[in-house]
Amino acid sequence: MPRSTRKGSSNKREITPAAARRALLRRRVIVLFCSLALALAVVTGQLFSLQVYRYPELIKAANGQTWRQVPSVARRGTIYDRNGRELAISIGTASIYARPAEIEDPDGASAALAASLGLPVKQIREQLRSKKSLIYIKRSAPLEEAEAVMRLALKGIGFDAQSRRFYPKAQQAAHLLGFVGTDDQGLEGLELQYDHYLAGKRKWVARQQDAKRRPIFREEADETQGADLHLTIDEVVQYITERELEAAVSQSGALSGSAIVMNPLSGEILALANYPTFDPNVYTEASAFARRNRAVVDYYEPGSTFKVIVGAGALEERLVRPEDRFNGEGGVIEVGGATIRDHERFDSLTFTEVLTHSSNVGAIKVGQRLGKSHYYDYISGFGFGTLTKIDLPGETPGLIRRPKEWSALSLASLSMGQEISVSPLQMLVAMSAIANGGVLVRPFIAKSIVAADGKVIRVNTPTQIRRVISEDTARTLATILKGVVTEGTGKAAAVEGFEVAGKTGTSQKIDRATRRYSRQKVVASFVGFVPVERPQLAIIVMIDEPSTLRWGGSIAAPTFREIARESLKHLRRSPTDQEPLRLAEGIRHATFRLD
Repeated sequence: MPRSTRKGSSNKREITPAAARRALLRRRVIVLFCSLALALAVVTGQLFSLQVYRYPELIKAANGQTWRQVPSVARRGTIYDRNGRELAISIGTASIYARPAEIEDPDGASAALAASLGLPVKQIREQLRSKKSLIYIKRSAPLEEAEAVMRLALKGIGFDAQSRRFYPKAQQAAHLLGFVGTDDQGLEGLELQYDHYLAGKRKWVARQQDAKRRPIFREEADETQGADLHLTIDEVVQYITERELEAAVSQSGALSGSAIVMNPLSGEILALANYPTFDPNVYTEASAFARRNRAVVDYYEPGSTFKVIVGAGALEERLVRPEDRFNGEGGVIEVGGATIRDHERFDSLTFTEVLTHSSNVGAIKVGQRLGKSHYYDYISGFGFGTLTKIDLPGETPGLIRRPKEWSALSLASLSMGQEISVSPLQMLVAMSAIANGGVLVRPFIAKSIVAADGKVIRVNTPTQIRRVISEDTARTLATILKGVVTEGTGKAAAVEGFEVAGKTGTSQKIDRATRRYSRQKVVASFVGFVPVERPQLAIIVMIDEPSTLRWGGSIAAPTFREIARESLKHLRRSPTDQEPLRLAEGIRHATFRLD
């Protein structure tokens, strides 16, 4: 029995406790391995998602918390007059900011900041209690104030270094210079016209900060300084022009006035003024009317000053001679169903006397000899109806109609300077062509642009557009216009010791209510040049709506005289100067061409 029992039991494996423990351990290892593998797979998936799939999103979020992009401080280029005097400069400033959520004691911080910045405590307290993440307490503050704020060591208060435009001469040359906005970008005048050069290349600086917004690292920007602008303007001539223009507007009770001084040989603008004017340092306090550069962007009917153009065309076409006589008709003429009168009765006048005494009847008869087609050619040839292309924004081309649109009265009206609108600048450029021997030149203000390292980026040189009349015609016309000052309506423009040539103008304005010419509202003007033989200055003075001294000869002409006399004195020009008339190379070979 015992033997058989051992034999049967040998066919089955007996599971011992040790074996059972090993099997259990094996199962646990497998479960643990699978769990670890699964966990590793999950972690790997998460890492892939974070490091690859969501990487751009997370980096952007992280940078948004720790990095801040701030504009680099680029000093705007300086603007100089022709003699190196500063007209516009940039000074260092700072914008004081606060993060209201970080302010621990708003009342105490408000009192401390108010003392340092010169602002009302109540105003700052309201700002510090704002729910915004960032507020600016004061922009464009002096660096001294920024340093005082930093010494307070207030939590949540900081500043950004910036640059602010400053005009040391205040109102002087305001319409020429223009102004810049709070972001240091040019908005008007030369600041706008040459903003690309003056502003330099604006760059951004990366600044890293910790969770409490304390700076950790700052990436320095490269040099961003703007280029300097050198002008043709003479600061002293500009001052003289502004002073005399203001006096004329005030004396006559006028609405406004404009005056320009130009070198008739080169086209260089020595002065350009408007009144009323403004201070570009606080341009927001000025009205749009005061800020308007009327000498360039506005137009008016030139009146009798435009008789020079019809006279130039008739002389050039050899349709008249200085001694030719015209019937003055007793100062009254009927044209196109309208009655046109002279300012006084004339029975007989030579062509010279027509311009000297500014006869409307005589000018109409000269225009009738010239004819529509030829007259239009000379109007266009002298640059009316097109831009002079001066380097200032907003220039107007004026208004001129083609001959096919003229009425039966238009030729007569245009001969008197009506039915056409021009800018003061256009009228001066046309007179300069007579002064320099018959060539139209382009006016310009910027002489050169110089980079911060001294390299000359650009130079503006005199540009001759075309010849409009011959030298003989220009010389004859200059002699006639000299008589306007010595014997005619422009006697008040005479400058002692110098020969002056010019033309007066008094044009009626259109009354917007009646759409007819007003008997009360006029534009008084004088345009001329000095000296006649060796012209140094061409000047126009335009007074809009004077209430007294309403004639060009009584208010604009004496203003011309004062500007010319003082400017010649400043430029050290004397009647004995024998410097010959010199035009830029090639000007005598310019051809008559209509645009």
